[in-house]
Amino acid sequence: MNNYYYLVASLPDLTKDRALGEEDAGFFIREIKANCPPGALAAIEFLESGYEEANLTEDFYRKALSHKNRFLREWFRFDLNVRNAKVRYLNSALGRPAGKDVMPLDGGEFPQSQEVEHVLNGTDILARERGIDDILWKKADELTTFHYFDIDTVLGFFVKLKIIDRWLRLDEEAGRTMFRKLVDEVRGTFRGMESAHTEE
Repeated sequence: MNNYYYLVASLPDLTKDRALGEEDAGFFIREIKANCPPGALAAIEFLESGYEEANLTEDFYRKALSHKNRFLREWFRFDLNVRNAKVRYLNSALGRPAGKDVMPLDGGEFPQSQEVEHVLNGTDILARERGIDDILWKKADELTTFHYFDIDTVLGFFVKLKIIDRWLRLDEEAGRTMFRKLVDEVRGTFRGMESAHTEE
């Protein structure tokens, strides 16, 4: 089993039953960055830079859409489409020109557009935020399907921790629920990997 397996497996508390305490999702993000295999840190730092609003320029997305890492290319393509959908929704709601502040880049196919639009049209603010994050979570799952503890798995894990970290600030109970979900996902993957290893 490779270094990525041991990186995720060694994160404190991921295989224990207790909930998040003083160690928030940011703690695990720091652990990933401190212990990632050689050559992976640049990809993780690029992903992390995409969570700083000031960095989300047209130039950033151009770099992301041509990045050598598949997960980063596809993740930021999806992120671009979701952000543009949000801007278009706000433009419509506020009576602004339809194209105002929309990022002028081709995000390619966006099969989740109707799902995102449905969520954005909801009346409960927190439900809208949760709905969008559920869609992002599912996208991270899609991009890591059949990736077993390689760099894409670690990047997908990082994305989910960022979602959890945000919800711990918005709604602590929702954040804890998401964290328990992530723990269950990791446990399930470990069991699958260990079974496959035993059968070899």
